Amino acid sequence: MEGKVAAEADRPPTVLTAREAGVLTITLNRPATYNAFNEAMKKELAGALKDAGRDGDVRCVVIRGAGEKAFCSGQDLKEHQGSGRSLRESLERSYNPLIRRLREMEKPVIAMINGVAAGAGCSLALACDMRIMSSRAVLIEVFSRIGLVPDSGSHWFLPRLVGMGRAFEYAATGRDISAEEAEHVGLVNRVVPPEELAGATMELARSLAEGPTKTIGLIKRTLNRALSSDLGALLEYEAAIQEIASSTSDYREGIAAFAQKRKARFTGT
Repeated sequence: MEGKVAAEADRPPTVLTAREAGVLTITLNRPATYNAFNEAMKKELAGALKDAGRDGDVRCVVIRGAGEKAFCSGQDLKEHQGSGRSLRESLERSYNPLIRRLREMEKPVIAMINGVAAGAGCSLALACDMRIMSSRAVLIEVFSRIGLVPDSGSHWFLPRLVGMGRAFEYAATGRDISAEEAEHVGLVNRVVPPEELAGATMELARSLAEGPTKTIGLIKRTLNRALSSDLGALLEYEAAIQEIASSTSDYREGIAAFAQKRKARFTGT
């Protein structure tokens, strides 16, 4: 047991974090495996997202992959090969809580897709609020290539982003989706050359971090609700949420800035 603890202490972290000007960058740090998920990385990512949600100084989150080749290639298939481990157990214990935490975090989260995003890595990117993609990157719902179905939320995100026909195509064929196609069908918000990816992503992240963070969180909450609500119920919900938004200090600052014809200085409260 002592040897196992010592080995874990000696290994490099599988997730790195850095914060600047209200933006927390989370880097998936297993470049030798194309940033594939192992148990350590799932645990460390969950911890980083939990901390980000609680930290009032974090007003926007960026998720990226280490190196130039991959955002995240999904589950590390070598980790449990031959173990007979239940995939359902793995999803319910690790992946599903990660996706829920991303969607329930009332702060903007941007996926900086610097390379291949496949399998659960593709699902992770789709679970983020916005996606900025390198022109050299690809998305792959790779599951069907090994006889599995998409998981970690892809069945939920795909048809809402691209419609049922394309969702079926991507899931059933498991083919590569180029950056150009991903932007064309609405899977990503923007595609940029590789050398511009970090700059473009951070420019967007800093802009969001300077915004009315609590209001942006309420927008995210309401959009989540809208996806399973009828119009009448949503109109009532919007009214309730607007009441909350109107009680924030950022609303008061926004009104003052408008009256004084100046740029608002939001504090995220």
